Amino acid sequence: MARAFASQADMAEKKITFSRLSEHAYAFTAEGDPNTGIVVGDDAVLVVDAQATPKMAHKVIEYIRTVTDKPIKYVVLSHYHAVRVLGASGFAPQHIICSEATREMIVERGAQDYKSELQRFPRLFDAAETIPGLTWPTITFADRMSLWLGKLQVDIIHAGRGHTKGDTIVWLPEERTLFSGDLVEYGATPYAGDAHYKDWPETLQKLRDLKALALVPGRGDALMGEGAVEEGIAGTQAFLGDLYNAVSRSAEAGDSLKQAYDKAMVALQPRYGNWVIFEHCMPFDVSRAYDEAKGLDHPRIWTAERDIEMWSALEKA
Repeated sequence: MARAFASQADMAEKKITFSRLSEHAYAFTAEGDPNTGIVVGDDAVLVVDAQATPKMAHKVIEYIRTVTDKPIKYVVLSHYHAVRVLGASGFAPQHIICSEATREMIVERGAQDYKSELQRFPRLFDAAETIPGLTWPTITFADRMSLWLGKLQVDIIHAGRGHTKGDTIVWLPEERTLFSGDLVEYGATPYAGDAHYKDWPETLQKLRDLKALALVPGRGDALMGEGAVEEGIAGTQAFLGDLYNAVSRSAEAGDSLKQAYDKAMVALQPRYGNWVIFEHCMPFDVSRAYDEAKGLDHPRIWTAERDIEMWSALEKA
């Protein structure tokens, strides 16, 4: 019997944790659901990743208001995926910031991604009817920019291609606190349906070079201490390497996508099968790895229709 599609069967509510990472930084996490980062500056608040709907953004605001009444002026998008960006209007920010490459992805495939992710993650799109449409940035940047929240320096950096081509991190240099978006996951399976597998390790090395003391991954618990930060980065990199190596061997051998998927599941299940959304991510991850191994650099657009077609092909007995 085929598995339920993506995360449609995952309807259990998750326990929210709101933790302080450093003097100005907080993490909103929920047992492997998408995380949101919060930076409380001298005169304003900056939010990193906006959740999937305005209603879910309001839940984050409830926690923010337990530590500050300063205005939420900025939302930074780590990348373009709907579960990260469509709740931005709920924060009513003055500015929405993302890399130029992320804006290009919104233009190219934001509408398709919205429909695709809504179908994959029904629980995460609580009150989807409140979404006003696609989230568009008011500020974009090429490689990096800095904001000053009073005396607090906040660096916003397009780290390189990895999870998507536009991945952006937020870095507090004085506190060595990092918000990685989905470039790093902890105890959660990296979604790589729009990934650049060959570039991702180099991008992760740029994160390592910062020598963060605290890191908020895209999913999973906040990581405190250099050892825990390295564990998160290394675990993400190991998964990506193991998956791409397995799939590329299949592609080179002339295996079909279905054959590559079955072999990858056998290879990765023992080590990673207990990670959050493993069974959800693997069909998408293998599909993208197979394309990249075959020489397709720019990921194909996922649509709601393509999702179902792919899932049916790979999950059949």
